[in-house]
Amino acid sequence: MSANIAAIIGLGNPGSEYHRTRHNAGWWMIDWLASHAGASLSMNKKMNAEVAQANLGGQSVWLVKPQTFMNRSGQSMQALAQFYKLPTESLLVIHDELDLPCGTARLKRGGGHGGHNGLRSAIAHCGADFARLRLGIGHPGHRDQVLNYVLKPPTANEQIELDRCIDRAGDALLLMLQRGWDRATQQLHTKSDH
Repeated sequence: MSANIAAIIGLGNPGSEYHRTRHNAGWWMIDWLASHAGASLSMNKKMNAEVAQANLGGQSVWLVKPQTFMNRSGQSMQALAQFYKLPTESLLVIHDELDLPCGTARLKRGGGHGGHNGLRSAIAHCGADFARLRLGIGHPGHRDQVLNYVLKPPTANEQIELDRCIDRAGDALLLMLQRGWDRATQQLHTKSDH
């Protein structure tokens, strides 16, 4: 049984100065999926997002990169969901996660925003019942350092960990689309993270 996901939304900030920053890990995952599917994202002004329809794991899904800046990501999600009449449960949001060690990925259904402004906006516009793929970027150690940390590129070693993490998470998403949520979480959560 497939996971019944109709759209995968990666959170990030537009602009070349943000492209390689930790906060844009969700976009890196969308780029991986688009590349895997041979799909090209293009700007959709109605949704204020780059979108592509892709065939992944035998399913047709929308790949979405909101262009609203992180704090307003929910606007693009809501526009997409309303236009295509997609229930919130059929959306999967990919985001960077401070509370997971760098290079760790976890799937999760529903929940709060945990202080993540992209998730806060998504929940405000669409409700909280969407699935999430959390890409661990580690924590700088103190709350006051978080903003500076997420808007900086990872170190070279962290980038290697994140690239591996994205490969593993991508494989898990493909498995989820083919074989369902439980199989994907089992594969992603029980495999060694190194």
